[in-house]
Amino acid sequence: MTLWTAVLAASIICVAWKTLGYLVPPAVLEAPRPARIADLLTVALLGALVAVQTLGAGQAIVVDARVPAVIVAAGLLLLRAPFLVVVAAAALVAALLRLWGWAV
Repeated sequence: MTLWTAVLAASIICVAWKTLGYLVPPAVLEAPRPARIADLLTVALLGALVAVQTLGAGQAIVVDARVPAVIVAAGLLLLRAPFLVVVAAAALVAALLRLWGWAV
């Protein structure tokens, strides 16, 4: 199987899965349990994405300037700072740590 065959097969599966979603009755989706699962699943997937992007480098786990930057961003979000301030502060922390030679 070539890469393009795998991409095409995955695309067809995604379209079919989405089409099946339209066939689910609204009463099923509006029930409390599926709504709660969807909410929790979104948070879990976002958390996993942040963890992989922060700690991952190929097949290895790497602690570099991204980790303190994410910690600063999380702290600022807990303090309800504006999103642009959070992003700028996290970028500044990562840039300064890299400038100083720590965790390239």
